[in-house]
Amino acid sequence: MDDFAQDHVMADILRPALGLLPVASFLAVLLLLDSYKLVRLRAVVGVVLAGMLAAGVAYAVNGALLAHLEFATYTRYVAPFIEEALKALVIAALIRAHRVGFLVDAAIFGFAVGTGFALVENLNYLALQPDSALGTWVVRGFGTALMHGGAAASFAVLALAWLERGGGRWRWRALAPGYALAVLLHSAFNHFLFSPLQATLGIVFVLPLVLWAVFARGEAALAEWLGRGFDADAEMLELINSGRLADSPIGRYLQALKARFHGPVVADMLCYLRVHTELALRAKGVLLARENGFDMPLDAATREKFAELGYLEKSVGRTGLLALHPVLRKSRRDLWQLYLLGK
Repeated sequence: MDDFAQDHVMADILRPALGLLPVASFLAVLLLLDSYKLVRLRAVVGVVLAGMLAAGVAYAVNGALLAHLEFATYTRYVAPFIEEALKALVIAALIRAHRVGFLVDAAIFGFAVGTGFALVENLNYLALQPDSALGTWVVRGFGTALMHGGAAASFAVLALAWLERGGGRWRWRALAPGYALAVLLHSAFNHFLFSPLQATLGIVFVLPLVLWAVFARGEAALAEWLGRGFDADAEMLELINSGRLADSPIGRYLQALKARFHGPVVADMLCYLRVHTELALRAKGVLLARENGFDMPLDAATREKFAELGYLEKSVGRTGLLALHPVLRKSRRDLWQLYLLGK
């Protein structure tokens, strides 16, 4: 094989490597940095696949609209809105389903969506431009692909932060600041205000620093929540098991509910409160164990408690659960921890 042929083969290997490996490697590093192991690999793979599906939808939409607009105008002012909206829908679904609890897993899931999107986009570009210069693939792999991951991670982090700021209640308008930032970052990158290589270098240096800061703050918030929540759950469980609950404000509230609900329903409410608190304590114990390098699988007793919780939810009913809200710790993070324990 002559030198020209060898160079051609090497270029054919480097193009997909440069286009796909940087963003996938960055996602792998984020998973390694997750000391509490908030996110399972299986869940990340699922989110990456969802990001790939979003890219497929974007490709179809972009293809239909590009016929009516000039390319530069479209990539700068239209495509960012469409592509970030599709990625945001995946993240919003995760948050609304209580699959995201802290900034750390928000950043990981957000970057995973962007990773899936970037993989499809770069594979498509490789199919359309198989002989493009290696410099183009440096920009696409370290610039465009990381931009997709970073923009989606920015949306996820800001969306969760604004929802928590509003008390954890789901509100679509809380997603607007994160979406605006993601679109702005995407559009700014597509403008190439600097040279493509300079923009790529900016992302390579800035994105790790930003995500490191997010991880540091997120893990500090998680540690604080664990300490505060562990004490509150332990105190609640001690009150229930000691028989002194009736003398507490929570006990008096449950007594008052007897005027609105039948006695057996109120008894099931108390059982629901106990089982929910036991599972919450178990979830916090799992997180602490993971931080110290131990994995605690779901045992038979915990599965039985989940089954009991499901039965009690049906027995108490929607109205009864609403009546329990003042005494039941059911913030977005408290619901997330039950998902964490059950996955």
